Amino acid sequence: MKIIFFGTPNFAATNLKYLLKKGFKIVAIVTPPDSRKGRGKQLKPCVVKEVGLENNIPVLQPLKLRDEEFISELKNYIADLFVVVAFRMLPEKVWSIPKLGTINLHTSLLPNYRGAAPINWVLINGENQTGITTFFIDNKIDSGEIILQEKVNLTNNTTAAELHNTLMNNGSRLLTSTLEIIRDGDATQNAQVLTSDMREAPKLTKELLKIDWGRSANDIHNLIRGLSPFLDSQTKLKDVAICPSAWFTLQDENGLQKRIKIHLSEVIKSESKQLTSIKTDNKSYLNIVTSNNEISILNLQAEGKNPMTIEQFLQGNKITNNHKVL
Repeated sequence: MKIIFFGTPNFAATNLKYLLKKGFKIVAIVTPPDSRKGRGKQLKPCVVKEVGLENNIPVLQPLKLRDEEFISELKNYIADLFVVVAFRMLPEKVWSIPKLGTINLHTSLLPNYRGAAPINWVLINGENQTGITTFFIDNKIDSGEIILQEKVNLTNNTTAAELHNTLMNNGSRLLTSTLEIIRDGDATQNAQVLTSDMREAPKLTKELLKIDWGRSANDIHNLIRGLSPFLDSQTKLKDVAICPSAWFTLQDENGLQKRIKIHLSEVIKSESKQLTSIKTDNKSYLNIVTSNNEISILNLQAEGKNPMTIEQFLQGNKITNNHKVL
């Protein structure tokens, strides 16, 4: 079975490497054109392209997916199946090319959380379960017939980075199983059943990232972990594009303001009604009163600084009664 793989970030590259390890025949790879990154703004390939080059697989980088020359090149490979992981929406003239269809790996239990940011939204909404789905692509976003699904349980402290890695690794195995049953002609196709309580996963906006201290501590904690790039208290995910971090403004006694990203937090029970007041011993903890309970900041990143624990932050920043959170 000849496969063309479409993908961009590390999530897709990990899946691609797993398929190659399992012996699947990837005849070509499609990625975006190289982009300029870093201080020198040098052209750099995405990680999926790097995997392709390392394995001597032809890499196609079209500016436009509807380009006739690109489509002709795809057809020339006479691939049996297209596999899409973390890539943009394909036009019908592309996904309809292979005889066995085009499949996608999606990081939610479809039809729930269709859209660009399912990993973030399941956590922001405080779900206790999510999963991964393989499905056949059709002419609507994330709406095609389901092939396989696998559930993943969540805790109240699961971060976006943790969930990203869990779904990346589980997804590699689910994708392999999907390709095996398609190859063997055993794939069943189940139409997505829509329900009235179905939730969406739209693209993250700048407005969403700013913490509203008028909300409950639980809601704020879910926002923080749903945007957090930290796998644990010390380890940060390298590919942080899906983890932009929640933030707020800290104003000192002189009116100077710092933008602070919060990476890790916990909810502390509290009867205090002094909304947005700060509680700290200036050594080991810094809590902010919300509309219900308090948020205890465990790991943060001040503007222009590296991430640090709250203890490290308080060593260099004395908080007074005149500090405010905005």
